[in-house]
This record gives sequence, structure tokens and C-alpha cells, in this order.
Amino acid sequence: MTSIILMNPLITPDPGLAIWAILIFSILLFLLSKFAFRPIVNSLKERQDSIETALNAANKAKEEMAQLQSKNEDLLREAKEERNKMLLEAKDIANKTMDDARERAKVEYAKLIDNARKDFEAERVSALMQMKNEAGKLAVDIAEKLVKKELSDKKAQEDLVSSLINEAKFN
Repeated sequence: MTSIILMNPLITPDPGLAIWAILIFSILLFLLSKFAFRPIVNSLKERQDSIETALNAANKAKEEMAQLQSKNEDLLREAKEERNKMLLEAKDIANKTMDDARERAKVEYAKLIDNARKDFEAERVSALMQMKNEAGKLAVDIAEKLVKKELSDKKAQEDLVSSLINEAKFN
């Protein structure tokens, strides 16, 4: 049985067949390297270059995004600072306006009180003068009636005139 396996023409090497197989393999290898491997390698190289270019562009875009984000954060911080500054200025203006209004109100209040006091004093003086005038008129009326009654005779009139003259000399 061992002789049958060794004698099988498919298994036994034939030197002519081996040379033709090597020759065909070499020609196939040459043709593949000339027409197939070179375009495949070139396309792989182009793909690798395009991937590197895309990665570089992505890195560049990432850096630009980081810069833009940094600029945006700076702008946001500046905007917040400006807003805070404006709020403080508005608060200061509001406080100043309130203080000015209070001062004007105090001045107006003082003027009103002063005017009211002056008006009250003028009314009081006017009322006193009116009372004095009324009292004077009343006193004159009473005195006139008393004098008419008391001076009904000539002697009483002469005594009154002489006492008034004496009083007038002392003043």
C-alpha cells in the first residue's frame, strides 16, 4: 500500500511541472506587482495621506474651537464685568437721586414750616391788633358813656381837663 501512495501521479513531483508552476507564478507575481500592487499601494498611500490631512484639519479645527471658546469665555467675562459695572453705576445714580430728592424734600419741608410759622405769626399779630382795636373801640365807647354820665356838670369837666393836662405834662 505504501507503494500505491508513492506512485500516485498527483502526489509524485514532476520536475517539468514544477518548473512550469514556478514560471507561471513568477509571471503572475510580476504582472500583479506591475498592474495591481502598485495601484493598490498608491491608493492606500493616498488614503493614508487623506486621513492624515483630515486628522490635521480636525486638530486644527479643535485648536481653533478651543481658541474661540477661550475668546467666548473672555467676552462673556468682560460682558459680565460690564454688566456689573453698569448695575453699580445705576445703583449709585439711583442712590444719588434718592438722596437729592430727600434733601429737596427736607428743604421744601423747612420752607413750608417756616412759611406756616410766618403765616401763623402774621395771623396772630393781625388777630392781636384786631383785638386791641376792638378793645380800644370798646374802651372808648365805655369811656365816652362814662364821661358823658360823669361830666354832666361843669365842675366835673374842669377837674377832668386839669387832671389830663397834669398827666400829659408828666409823660
